[in-house]
Amino acid sequence: MTENRQAFVVLTMNTLAFTVCFMCWMMNGVLITFLVDNGVFRWTPAEMGWLIGIPVLTGSVTRLPVGILTDKYGGRIVFGLLMLLSAVFMYMVSYANSYGQFMILGLGFGLAGASFAVGIAYTSVWFPAHKQGTALGIFGAGNAGAAMTSLGAPHLLNWFTNNGQQLEGWRMLPKVYAGSLVVMAILFFLFTHTKLAVGGQHKTLAERLTPLKVMRVWRFGLYYFLVFGGFVALAQWLIPYYVNVYAMSVVTAGFMASIFSLPSGVIRAVGGWMSDKFGPRPVMQWVLGSCVLCCGLLIVPQMDIWSPGSGVMARSAGVVKSVADGEVVVETPQGDVRYAFNERAEETVSDTARTAGMLVLPEAASWQEAVVKPGESVTRKQLLARGVTHIFFQANVWIFTGLVFIVGIAMGIGKAAVYRHIPDYFPNDVGVVGGMVGVLGGLGGFFCPIIFGNLLGSTGLWTTCWMFFFLLSLVCLVWMLVVIRRLTKKEAPDMARRLETEALGTPSEA
Repeated sequence: MTENRQAFVVLTMNTLAFTVCFMCWMMNGVLITFLVDNGVFRWTPAEMGWLIGIPVLTGSVTRLPVGILTDKYGGRIVFGLLMLLSAVFMYMVSYANSYGQFMILGLGFGLAGASFAVGIAYTSVWFPAHKQGTALGIFGAGNAGAAMTSLGAPHLLNWFTNNGQQLEGWRMLPKVYAGSLVVMAILFFLFTHTKLAVGGQHKTLAERLTPLKVMRVWRFGLYYFLVFGGFVALAQWLIPYYVNVYAMSVVTAGFMASIFSLPSGVIRAVGGWMSDKFGPRPVMQWVLGSCVLCCGLLIVPQMDIWSPGSGVMARSAGVVKSVADGEVVVETPQGDVRYAFNERAEETVSDTARTAGMLVLPEAASWQEAVVKPGESVTRKQLLARGVTHIFFQANVWIFTGLVFIVGIAMGIGKAAVYRHIPDYFPNDVGVVGGMVGVLGGLGGFFCPIIFGNLLGSTGLWTTCWMFFFLLSLVCLVWMLVVIRRLTKKEAPDMARRLETEALGTPSEA
């Protein structure tokens, strides 16, 4: 078998294995919710959050050591053993009967999330630099395993429990997931081949960790915290968002959330191709710019604003004679003075338009309300009718979903672009650097929902999650532009000086 054919086979098996691992990594999100909703266990929302988040956490923090092992021993043996070890813990979940047992076993099968670090390093050694973006993007499309669990696991649980009539049937789900890991591990050992990074097996631990001293690694990690951590966080957060903000059912909210998560996972392969064709840096600039723009637009919540408007004031002192039909009559020594004011004609937005209409721009209406009564004495410049302005912004659900869809696409492309940087800068340390970047990205998926919850609790605004992403995207974009400017000055000072003088309107030297 030629090396090109071997590379294709390895990429295929890597992608399939990562899809299965990602599918298993996300299992608790469905299983724990099912068990609590059906009264099998009575855990608080906080306890549920920890059980759902623990596999994400362990799969994230173990990416660095797993990446180091991959550089040393190769992806074939590490990936295969990782799936078998995760399968053991996954199978044991079927016998869990307490919170502590679920917690410990979640820590165990969460190792499946570390498969990303293995796959990145193992894929990169099989492809030349100009093809690595496409290859890594195809591999990363295994993120779609999350959507497979979101869509498939609820149906499996209903089948195993006879639609909730035999609840103990839930124990089949972790057994099926464990079996899928074992089968995938066997196929992986049968069809893949061992290949190590050049010089990777001879390095000491200190030498392997040396790249972590480079600030560029942590900058890539921050990018990945946004594009991967944000993806994982929003895939979970959007369901309660739709339920609370748009009063949708959980089923409908799940479908709407999949408009974000499914394309974001699949588009990663396109992001890899774009990074190869146009370069990862320009692609990442567009990704961050799109996130800044869309998250900035998503910040504005659905709202009713009531504000003071233009009122009517008395031109001279007197006594109010009558208030009726949009007119205040004031009796003065010089005679009656009539002051017209605009009464409210109708609601700013009808109930039908408020809930079902396609209102893109804010709707506004202004009117005036009398604040004086007949027989009341008024002075010059006293307010007779106060102005009222009502502004309604619908934050239309389809426009909202369209912007969220763009954010998801940007994050999917960004995930590939971030990792396309790594083989260029760290060709012999892809496992270590990729593992560290993966750790930071995975931690984003763990901590972002906690941040969202605290922001929501302190402000009462669901859109605070978009405020957080807007600021984070802006920080990443500014940091990238500053680094690009510094590199341009260092590597091409004459060009940088010419660009600066032309920007200021000063003729540059020929």
